[in-house]
Amino acid sequence: MKAPRVTLEQWRVLQSVVDKGGFAQAAEALHKSQSSVSYTVAKLQEQLGYPLLIIEGRKAKLTERGEVLLRRSRHLLKEAIDLEELAHTLGQGWEPELELVVDQTFPTPALLRALKLFEPQSKGTQVQLKEVVLSGGLEALKQGRPDLVLSAIVPKGYLADPIVEVELLAVASPQHLLFQEEGLIDNERLSRELQLVIRDSAVETSMDAGWLGTDRRWTVSSVQSALEIVVSGIGFAWLPKADIHDELDSGKLQKLNLVSGSERNFHLYAIFGKGERTGPATRLLVELLQAECNSCPKRSVITADNTSFLK
Repeated sequence: MKAPRVTLEQWRVLQSVVDKGGFAQAAEALHKSQSSVSYTVAKLQEQLGYPLLIIEGRKAKLTERGEVLLRRSRHLLKEAIDLEELAHTLGQGWEPELELVVDQTFPTPALLRALKLFEPQSKGTQVQLKEVVLSGGLEALKQGRPDLVLSAIVPKGYLADPIVEVELLAVASPQHLLFQEEGLIDNERLSRELQLVIRDSAVETSMDAGWLGTDRRWTVSSVQSALEIVVSGIGFAWLPKADIHDELDSGKLQKLNLVSGSERNFHLYAIFGKGERTGPATRLLVELLQAECNSCPKRSVITADNTSFLK
């Protein structure tokens, strides 16, 4: 087999020069001298037999051939890093650390029970837990390599298992004006009241879900904040049923009697951020999460007319 003439380090240096915008910036990012970076790129071009970069002003710009090769080199470096991480996982057995990204609509009681069961079986694996909303899980996958993401949105190219069906209920305090209405409440009437909306935690891209499209809304950063505000009598919201059982049972919240849409259901998935390199600790946690979600007891939901039904 013919040995490659160009090293992975040379491609890494070229990528840094392009990404950082110049040799000096790349040298700082790579903790190398500028002369070392310049020599590495010059040697790479000499070995290939044609230029990959041209200097325009103070910035280094790729030639057409350079653009083609840089794209391929990015895939090459990613595969090399993935291979090393796989070797580390196989060598270590259990992951020393597990990065878990959880959509806030995931049932909190099931999550806490699963984590409690996981801890004595984890063989010392440390858990880094991050809570996100809506497309925040996608952004976490884009920006890094979390071990596990619990989200309703599965991006292309990732392995995922369905883990739980989430039910949102439209609720408000019993003292809210909406409970003085006779009959069913339609969207036109609902839009005249203040709605609590949970902000998408993604920075680069964001989306609205469950918003009626009126100006009468307050945006908060978490399910807990929305819950506390709605319980206080300010506005209404669609909130995860699993997290508001106590408020429903105590009468602090009641389900709104809407024409349609008082209940909204969607699935959350366990997305394996490292694909086939997923370690045993991550797989164990997913099994525990699925088991706890499947064992959630049925509870009574109090409706607007004070009747109840089991869910």
